[in-house]
Amino acid sequence: VVSTQSTGSEVLVQRAWLVHWGLFVYFNHPQGRDKLIDDFLHQKTYLNAIQTMCPHILRYITTAVVISKRRRDGVKELIKVLQQESYKDPITEFVESLYVNFDFDEAQSKLKECSTVIENDFFIVGCLDDFTENARLIISEIFCRIHQRIEIDMLADKLNMAPAEAEKWVVNMIRLAHLDAKIDSKNGYVVMGGTSVPIYQKLIDKTKDLH
Repeated sequence: VVSTQSTGSEVLVQRAWLVHWGLFVYFNHPQGRDKLIDDFLHQKTYLNAIQTMCPHILRYITTAVVISKRRRDGVKELIKVLQQESYKDPITEFVESLYVNFDFDEAQSKLKECSTVIENDFFIVGCLDDFTENARLIISEIFCRIHQRIEIDMLADKLNMAPAEAEKWVVNMIRLAHLDAKIDSKNGYVVMGGTSVPIYQKLIDKTKDLH
């Protein structure tokens, strides 16, 4: 509880402590990850405390956004915050490599580092499978949206999967992301509907206001 008699700096410290204590709850409750996004990313008072006192909490906000079913509700705001901060770790860099730089090789490299980070973090070690699954979904969805035709073997390499596994993955991703695409299994391609340039430009335009 923040006292009405507290100074501004004392309020920041108290909120920072509350944020840390909250991690024990947010990552051990079925709806905790979405609640973490609502409380720490969308509430400016707590976001200000995090940015001022404990920017390493951005690791946990980023993890929650990646694995949340409501990812689209938080990713734009998250990117804005990450670009304002000097704090970096493989998890935050993974998100920036995709949503800011569209650098899939870097994203692939950072995803491998994310596994090590998560395995050694008390709060999110239980999220490793969910994080990896959703991270791969993000990579494949963005990659498909900015290309007209994608070799399944190449996509498999970027997802660290066998080609047959990657093809099944892409089928599921197309369904979940409602993409206009089809699988050419005979020739080993994912073929996107429409034209690639407008889709790519649309993604670029959407990220211009994030800088």
